Amino acid sequence: MLDRPEWKEFFDKHEATGTILIVDSRASAEKVSVYDRTRAGKRYSPASTFKVPHTLFALDAGVVKDEFQVFPWDGVKRGYAPHNQDQNLRSAMRHSALWVYEKFAKAIGEEKARSYLSRISYGNMDPSTKGGAYWVDGKLAISAEEQVVFLKKLYQNDLPFELEHQRLLKDVMIVEAEKDWILRAKTGWEGRHGWWVGWVEWSAGPVFFALNIDTPNRWEDLYKREAIARDILISIRALPPNKSMQPTAKASAD
Repeated sequence: MLDRPEWKEFFDKHEATGTILIVDSRASAEKVSVYDRTRAGKRYSPASTFKVPHTLFALDAGVVKDEFQVFPWDGVKRGYAPHNQDQNLRSAMRHSALWVYEKFAKAIGEEKARSYLSRISYGNMDPSTKGGAYWVDGKLAISAEEQVVFLKKLYQNDLPFELEHQRLLKDVMIVEAEKDWILRAKTGWEGRHGWWVGWVEWSAGPVFFALNIDTPNRWEDLYKREAIARDILISIRALPPNKSMQPTAKASAD
């Protein structure tokens, strides 16, 4: 693993404190780079990055059948307008609709969730909570290093779930795509810290990444997750130069 202290400039540019781990598999020898190695090994609540494995749990449990199944809006008005409408799997992932995944969690139950978490060795594998979603307000926690290990298994279709479910999940994770590359990723926000995790697919191979930052200014800090990661990915030619994110860009709800 190569320490990249020079990447501090990207965090400083956006006045943020955090870490990023990148695994570049485009060459014959995989290259692992990290900014703040200590923090990359520290576990945090996965927040909505957990929607990635959670989707597999829901598909496996039969809670959701496919990407076309509609989940009727419950009529509760939430602070992020795209949440206040019917959802399907694709929109729930794109808009990070917490209420849809809370339905999944209720249908799956804690015991089965614990079994799923153990099956994929996800973080500390603890879905217990005193209230609220266990992946946001509970004890579940995962490190940037562990996020990448999980993502690599998903990319390789090497998770203990049906192949068609893994392929569907990767399809709904697409954020952006062009002729030569595909970006699959998910944001997450617990309130005190935020995530952006995923990978960029190239014909030469994938580039995996997991970033987390502190978010003391809450909503005002959310754009920084993607902005910092995109700048770093551009610096190593894992994204084209025109794919940086400006500070005024609208951030995801989570």
